[in-house]
Amino acid sequence: MTTEVDVDAGLASAAQRDRIVRRLKSPAASSRGAVVYYRGKPVPADQQLPATMPATLQPAAVLVPLIDHMQGLTLLLTERAGHLRRHAGQVSFPGGRIEAGDADAAGAALREAEEEIGLARSHVDVLGVLPDHLIFSGYRVTPVVGLVRPDFSLQIDSSEVSSVFELPLVYAIDRRNYVAQRRYHDGVPYDLLDLHYENRLIWGATAGIVLTLAQLLLGAEAQQT
Repeated sequence: MTTEVDVDAGLASAAQRDRIVRRLKSPAASSRGAVVYYRGKPVPADQQLPATMPATLQPAAVLVPLIDHMQGLTLLLTERAGHLRRHAGQVSFPGGRIEAGDADAAGAALREAEEEIGLARSHVDVLGVLPDHLIFSGYRVTPVVGLVRPDFSLQIDSSEVSSVFELPLVYAIDRRNYVAQRRYHDGVPYDLLDLHYENRLIWGATAGIVLTLAQLLLGAEAQQT
């Protein structure tokens, strides 16, 4: 199902951070903006997307916040409010549509993080972007990777977010923690990878973005099979 990857649970925050920065800024990374991901996998240029995918996709962005703890990086994730019309109760990264007033995807991601969870952009150092992800709800999402100083404070907008939590990066990038799961969209089956952490389920586009980050950090051995 998956390829096992040895992850050093004691990997220091500085080593994790340096590897992320180096790979985001490498010459090979400059072409990643032309790549899109669907179901956590890169989409070949000649591959037709499913008929269930909307013909027009709205540009959007999410912030992938890496908290710079001394003992190791963690990912900051949200649980969406249960009353929302779309994706209620799901685990996600803070984000939303790219609006006319946003300078770019990073500006949109930072704005949304401030609005949803009160994470001040002054606490975030934008490191770069991951390839765009296509999702069934009609968005082309740009994941913006940001390093967050650990002395931040949050003010959660309860109309959008029910809670936040931290996921250790070494856990998130270890493919042995993922479980294959078949789901259906408009009657069409799709094989996905789910990530379970404590009592939470991370799946769909969010799991796909985490997997993309794992591929960035770990290289070819982290590619899905």
